[in-house]
Amino acid sequence: MKAPIALELDITNLSHDGRGVAHHEGKAIFVRGALIGERVVAHIVQRHRHYDDAQVDTLLSRSPDRVDPLCEHFGICGGCALQHLAPAAQIAAKQRVLAENFDRIGHVEPKRWLAPLTSAVWGYRRKGRLSVKYVEKKGKALVGFREENGRYVADIKRCEVLAPAVGLRIEALAQLVGSLQAVREIPQIEIAAGDDTTALIFRHLQPLSEGDRAALVAFAQAHGLAVYLQPGGNDSVHPLWPDNPRLAFRIASADVELEFRPMDFIQVNSAMNEAMIGHALGLLDPQPDERVLDLFCGLGNFTFPLARRSAHVVGVEGEHGLVQRAKENAARNGIANVEYHVANLLDDQRDTPWARQRFDKILLDPPRSGAAAVFDYLPKKGTDRLVYVSCHPATLARDAGILVDKHGFKLKAAGVMDMFPHTAHVESIALFER
Repeated sequence: MKAPIALELDITNLSHDGRGVAHHEGKAIFVRGALIGERVVAHIVQRHRHYDDAQVDTLLSRSPDRVDPLCEHFGICGGCALQHLAPAAQIAAKQRVLAENFDRIGHVEPKRWLAPLTSAVWGYRRKGRLSVKYVEKKGKALVGFREENGRYVADIKRCEVLAPAVGLRIEALAQLVGSLQAVREIPQIEIAAGDDTTALIFRHLQPLSEGDRAALVAFAQAHGLAVYLQPGGNDSVHPLWPDNPRLAFRIASADVELEFRPMDFIQVNSAMNEAMIGHALGLLDPQPDERVLDLFCGLGNFTFPLARRSAHVVGVEGEHGLVQRAKENAARNGIANVEYHVANLLDDQRDTPWARQRFDKILLDPPRSGAAAVFDYLPKKGTDRLVYVSCHPATLARDAGILVDKHGFKLKAAGVMDMFPHTAHVESIALFER
């Protein structure tokens, strides 16, 4: 076996996935574990035609932004990519990613940059999926995120970013799974945490024995958790204990509480979600006499706060179940000035009754694929302000170019929000005005 090729490299940038970027003989090299401004010795892990992957061996010079990771599993577990970078530097790097995407893809630049939105960086994650694997050689079950290479489940004891009700009990959870007769039939455990209840959803490929069900209930009771079972698809999820768990979270600024089901999409970071809502409404500035359109509205995360400040809000979402629960939440919270519609927003909706209505302002929170298809039929004349919440800077940049070039908008402001600290995920927000 050949010895790996080792190179001395100067790190000049961070990639979209949090690796250091260097160049050697005209070829880009992505170096895991390296930070901007560092000089490192790294070995080549994999060669590609236009770039190479590498791993740090030695730090020859250290970035002032480098910190010691809190998690003992960092570098093995693939759940976090940036724990070695100070939180303030993480968010600054994400702002650079957004700026680079605006320039390279959208060919636009915001008139002003918004101050980055940040919150607590540990124990923030209230939704997640843990992989499960029984390893014969180790004689035990592993529960955790995938390793950085993606092939194996990381052997971890705790997770510092998950909600503490689960993150501090990873080892106990692995021991529980290892004790089950169905240990080889459980591929994953979903996490869904409301304000008062944290639920574990066990996917199982074969029916569970009474003994296994009893063990799950005993674990839930001992640790104050709710347990759901998932024998098939998402529609098969049902509670094991207690009989009717209640998952809900409050949006304090709007004085509403949203109930949800364990597999529903909710924003992963509770504190950041509350801050993001205030941020978005401050930019959109809905008035008591205005009509607002909320696209990709989900459970009504933005719809209800908008309804507290405007005359009427229309929420549109593609998933029937989310719309049904949004309607139920509206009734439960006594909010009457909202209406909801189910529609695939990536299809042309110009002839639907809701799309023919007049709206003063629009808020969008699309999936990673963005909202380009929406701009074939919206916004119409009379909509002069639009706030775009994005989970993917490349599609936001692309869509910003469309709004500016084809719809007469100007990109007035943009910035990032640290929804996923210690990861390379970039959540951002932009204000457009005609």
